[in-house]
Amino acid sequence: MFKLAQPQKVCRLGEWPVGGQPGENPPLLISSMFHNGDRILGNRKERSFDRDKARDYVLRQEELSARSGVPAVVAMVANSLDEMKTYIDFFLGISDQPFGIDMWVEKARLEVAAHVAGLGMQDRLLYNSITPWDKDIPGQVARLRELGIKHVVVQAFNPEDQTPQGRVTGLRKMFEIIKEDDFESILVDAAVMNLPSTALSCLAARLVKEEFGWPAGVASSNGTYMWKEAREMWGSDGFNAINASGQAIAALLWADLLFSGPIVNIPKIIPAVACASMMLSTLVYGETGVLPAGGNHPLRKLFADFAAKLV
Repeated sequence: MFKLAQPQKVCRLGEWPVGGQPGENPPLLISSMFHNGDRILGNRKERSFDRDKARDYVLRQEELSARSGVPAVVAMVANSLDEMKTYIDFFLGISDQPFGIDMWVEKARLEVAAHVAGLGMQDRLLYNSITPWDKDIPGQVARLRELGIKHVVVQAFNPEDQTPQGRVTGLRKMFEIIKEDDFESILVDAAVMNLPSTALSCLAARLVKEEFGWPAGVASSNGTYMWKEAREMWGSDGFNAINASGQAIAALLWADLLFSGPIVNIPKIIPAVACASMMLSTLVYGETGVLPAGGNHPLRKLFADFAAKLV
C-alpha cells in the first residue's frame, strides 16, 4: 500500500530532508504569516506589524520543529516587493532557517526572488509558486534559473479535469516547460478545493510521486479553513480538532509537504503531524520491515526505545 515502485527523490531545504518513500521523512509544514486576517498585521501600506508576536511565533515554530523532528518553515504573504522586503528583513534578523514567500502575482514574485538573490540567500528561499495560471511560465523559469533560485513549489491543477488523474495531466504540461535539472528541489502542490476533496488531492500527490518521483503534498489548511461553518457548528475547540485531524490524515496519506495554515496555530499542528508520521512509519515497517533511517525522524526522537526494539 505504501511502498512506491518509482524511485523517490529526497530534496533538502536547509537541514530538512523532504520527500522519499512514504514514512521515510515526515512532511514539511509550510505555515503562513502576514496573510489577510493575520492579527499581528497593523497596516500593510505602512508596513506595520507586531514584531514581538511575530518573533515569538517564528521561534516557537522552530522550537517545536526541532523537538519533534517535523520540519517547518514559514511562508510570508505580501502584495508587493517593498512590503515583502520588510518581512524578509525582519525574518533574517531573527532566524537562520529557510523561509518561503507566498505571492499570487508572478511579476511581484520574481521581483522578490531577485531581491533575495541580491542578498545571496538563494539557498534559503522556497519560491511559492509556479502555477498553471501564470502568464509566462517559460520566462519565469528562465529568470529563476538566472537568479540561482534552488527550491520551488509547482502547483498541479487542471481546471478542465479536477480528478487526481487530471491534476497529473496538468502537471505533465507544466513539466514540458520545467525540466528536471532546472532546480534542486521541485515540491508539487496538488491543489485542495475543500475538506473532503483533500482526499483526492492526496491521491493526486501519490500519483505525482509514482510518475515523477518529486516530493508532493497538499494545502491541507485550504480544506479546513475554507469550511467556515465548522466554527459555527462546533466552536473553536471543534474547529481545532478538525484542523489538526484533517492535516494529520493528509500527512498519513503520502503527503511530503503540507501548507498548514496560520503560524499561530502551528503548536496544534506539529503534534498532530508528528503523531501521523510515527504511525505511518510504523505502518510502513509492518509492510516492509524497514524503519526510517534518519535519527531526526519523530519515531526515533520521540519513541526511541520502541524503534530500537523493532530494528
